[in-house]
Amino acid sequence: MDRLDSRIIEELQRDGSLSNNELAARVGSTAPSCWRRIRQMEEAGILRNTVRLVDRKALDLTVHVVCNVRMSSHSRESIEAFETLIVSEPCVLECFSMSGEWDYLLQIVACNVERYEEFLMRKLLRHPSVAGASSQFSLRMVKYTTALPCRT
Repeated sequence: MDRLDSRIIEELQRDGSLSNNELAARVGSTAPSCWRRIRQMEEAGILRNTVRLVDRKALDLTVHVVCNVRMSSHSRESIEAFETLIVSEPCVLECFSMSGEWDYLLQIVACNVERYEEFLMRKLLRHPSVAGASSQFSLRMVKYTTALPCRT
């Protein structure tokens, strides 16, 4: 990757809906060169899905919870069953396997506290491999980005 590739990535992370011509103008290149570089980065797995970001508040998903989960069992079967549950839950935006005191960290959204409690009590804590969970409710979002820093 060179500086032009980094500039292309930075612009696409700001606005994935740019036309190839608009992108080329912003990065100081030609449209065919941009197109070729984008295809090469897609083939290399650097650029993945093109998505639109949605304002969660506009969808009335005003409750944001960071939830730590401790497992009671760390067998392969237990981990797979837990991760299958988490992947299938639309309210879970992110799930990280962690080192340290907690086994997983989840980012969860809900339309209200009652809906979160329903997920927590009826699904998460009822899972046979879950020993416990700790929930922290976000008061406000200070920073949110999906843009990764580019190196060159």
